[in-house]
Amino acid sequence: MSHCQTPLQRLVSLLGSSLAMYVADAGIWSYPGAEEIKLALADLVDDHRSLVERAGAILEDRGADVPRHPYPIQFTATHDLDLRALLPRILSGLEAQAAELEKAVAAGPGSEDAGLVGEAIASTRAHLDVLRQVLARAAPAAG
Repeated sequence: MSHCQTPLQRLVSLLGSSLAMYVADAGIWSYPGAEEIKLALADLVDDHRSLVERAGAILEDRGADVPRHPYPIQFTATHDLDLRALLPRILSGLEAQAAELEKAVAAGPGSEDAGLVGEAIASTRAHLDVLRQVLARAAPAAG
């Protein structure tokens, strides 16, 4: 199905159904602790929600389908994990998203779409750097 999507549709699908979005929507980060992780994830989710909304508005203006973005069922198994434990999975998902977006923009010409998708790639990569630093600081002490 992803092969038939435009770059903007792919952006909406990838970013809208990410583990980071799920963690925010499910309220997993409402527990005390891990404030630096919570803040970094909140920034990521805010940026990605904005990108998804902007891409969705462009698609609607064109009369194109805006993909629904259900969360994968395996995300429900994350409720008993703390944010520190989830961070490597979130990072892995973000790396995959960035790679998929790069493929989508390379495969689907269109300067309008390429600009927003390029912004999504840059945002994702910047958040990856921040989250990697947060993870390194939050690493459990070697005992």
